[in-house]
Amino acid sequence: MLKVKIFEAEHEEDLEESVNDFLATLLPSKFIEIQYQVSIATDEESEEFETLYSFSALILYKE
Repeated sequence: MLKVKIFEAEHEEDLEESVNDFLATLLPSKFIEIQYQVSIATDEESEEFETLYSFSALILYKE
């Protein structure tokens, strides 16, 4: 059976740590693919006009 696991973080180092922790539990033969995405938005309501980042990864694997 194919499954997906989705990770999201505001900082790329946090995403990297989460993905690596998950991959450490997975047998190499079960791993299929990782898809990575970065989204950027600005918070115009903020007095500092803050830029917001969302780093995400989707891992496709066999159960």
